[in-house]
Amino acid sequence: MAPVQAAPLRAALLMLASTLSFGLMAISIRLASATVETTEIAFFRNAFGLLALLPVILRPGKPLPRTAHLPRYLVRTVIGLCSMLCGFWSIGHLPLSQAVSLSYSTPLFVTIAAVFWLREKVHVRRWMAVAAGFTGVLVIVRPWSEAFSPGLLVAVAAAVISAIVAIQIKQLSRIDAPDTVVFYTYLFWVPMSLVPALFQWHWPQGMTWLWLVGCGIFGTGGQLLWTRALRLGEVSALQPISFMQLPVVIVLGWWLFGETLDLSTAVGAGIILASTAYIAHREAVLARRAATHAPSEGAKPGE
Repeated sequence: MAPVQAAPLRAALLMLASTLSFGLMAISIRLASATVETTEIAFFRNAFGLLALLPVILRPGKPLPRTAHLPRYLVRTVIGLCSMLCGFWSIGHLPLSQAVSLSYSTPLFVTIAAVFWLREKVHVRRWMAVAAGFTGVLVIVRPWSEAFSPGLLVAVAAAVISAIVAIQIKQLSRIDAPDTVVFYTYLFWVPMSLVPALFQWHWPQGMTWLWLVGCGIFGTGGQLLWTRALRLGEVSALQPISFMQLPVVIVLGWWLFGETLDLSTAVGAGIILASTAYIAHREAVLARRAATHAPSEGAKPGE
């Protein structure tokens, strides 16, 4: 009984560690962006990330991950690389609070993509949460004001493309183990991200190497911790913990780069976080309901 009772606490601690890892990755990207182009940062993030992943994947006695769906991984990694480049550019060139806040809008686009791509049914309450979330995005972007910057649309594009990636990962996870999905993603990403980097290549110098290594280690570590947290706990309970990334990057952005949090970003971020937390909660409730009634009456449609 004790291990079962300890599972929620372990899941929360793993999610917190994952959140801090992603926050530190964002800081590493911003520091590296001072001297290295976004395409190069993406390559080194993937290369060092793969090196950090190999000891986990290739443990003694563990077979090499195999898949019969390489073309699907190729499509997934091309789209994922586009999302990565947009996201990294945003972190490197926008205020961190805005870049990270807009990245949390991904679940809004996932909900819409699930309707049109996976034919999932979404009822009024989740549509209202999606509408509220988009209001938060508009509050941050402010296309009607002089504060609007076209660069903010790059961050929104990163969230949109990340939603497509999330749907693809959901589909691949049904046919391959999670470690297989991660392994083949990195295996494609390393050579694929090298191609655009070569057009802007210059060798990093000094401390920049430390930031690039940090991108890879923190990014891969965050992913591994995240997947293990979700195995032990429910998304609805863990999602609010992931929001801790925002105050972490706000504080570090203020300390390291002199950035301040403006009112519009704070209000918009609050709306987005509340909306995505509600969407995660509803998905968890519906998943439990479907699992409870599946043997007798089948899963009920989403709300």
